[in-house]
Amino acid sequence: MKIVHNITKLFERRKELRNHSTPEEILLWLQLKNSKIGFKFRRQHSIGGYIADFYCPSNRLVIEIDGSQHSKKENKEYDRIRSAFLEGLDIKVLRFTNLEISTETQMVVDKIKEELNSSPPCGGGAFRL
Repeated sequence: MKIVHNITKLFERRKELRNHSTPEEILLWLQLKNSKIGFKFRRQHSIGGYIADFYCPSNRLVIEIDGSQHSKKENKEYDRIRSAFLEGLDIKVLRFTNLEISTETQMVVDKIKEELNSSPPCGGGAFRL
């Protein structure tokens, strides 16, 4: 049985991403950390070969923040494949743009809360294949 979450080979990359967060990631993390919205989130959490910006294990919810590079055709396809992989593991993906995070932070937080409150908790343990 293979562990899918936080595989060792991505440890250094996850650490690098945490240490070089974008301003939007920092802004949203300030709203999510320490269970401020009533749910525990992990930052730069790997699932399979992908690293999610934020992950709520109890409700199997990934939050992704998309910068301008995500509007390129090849990146849109990568994001589509990535989302399909996560959804295949019964993990919901919510995507927000940098602009939404920086200008409409409360709206983003409200949408996240709404999703968390509408989806039942799942136990949140490490998912195994």
